[in-house]
Amino acid sequence: MEQKPIIEICVESVESVIAAEQGKADRVELCSDLFEGGLTPTLGTLRIAKKVSSIPLYVMIRPRGGDFCYSKIEFDVMKENARIFKEEGADALVVGILSEDGTIDKERMEEFINIARPLPVTFHRAFDMTKDPYESLETLITLGVDRVLSSGFEATAMDGFRLLKELVKIAGERIIIMPGGRISERSFDFLREQIQAKEYHMPLPSLVPSRMQWRPNHIYMGGALRKNEYHIEQTDPERVLAITQILT
Repeated sequence: MEQKPIIEICVESVESVIAAEQGKADRVELCSDLFEGGLTPTLGTLRIAKKVSSIPLYVMIRPRGGDFCYSKIEFDVMKENARIFKEEGADALVVGILSEDGTIDKERMEEFINIARPLPVTFHRAFDMTKDPYESLETLITLGVDRVLSSGFEATAMDGFRLLKELVKIAGERIIIMPGGRISERSFDFLREQIQAKEYHMPLPSLVPSRMQWRPNHIYMGGALRKNEYHIEQTDPERVLAITQILT
């Protein structure tokens, strides 16, 4: 019988953690600022999430948006956050560190993994920004990384499904290939059938109207490229259920 795949929901708030659990997701990737692709969450977010839910929490360790080639100070911050979130009860850590030449930074990844253990380590979509998927995959396997999140070197998993399918076969039992990148209720069934992965990663949000009644529309808290400040993006439990019910 075909093994039921694991569904991971990426979230940026405790409300979304609760929603993912209500939707019967298997776990969440806990971040802040998904607009930037996901950054390290606050410690308070992890602590409250652990109090109000029992779903496994995989914590993102990423100090800023942009590329994945970090300064010494940035890497020191990442290592310290890894220690803190490990001590505070994270179930796994999520990270991605690249060298200037577009390869996996093996030295820093090894140092990070040693700090993280015995927690599992996921290498996130920094993988898709390397110059060679096959070389990068073998490097991650050699390092002992547990899983790699990928959209198949394309903007979306739908665009990259052929490479993802190939990577799943190459990886075998050596590492988990976890497709992600704008997977939705519409695309999931097709991608599952084509790729045959053991795990899938997706956001599945909806917009929740702000409770604010007073709205001074001439003032903005962000830059020119910004989200609507009077709609809050949260995981939609009904959208998660639409995925998990396919698997029952």
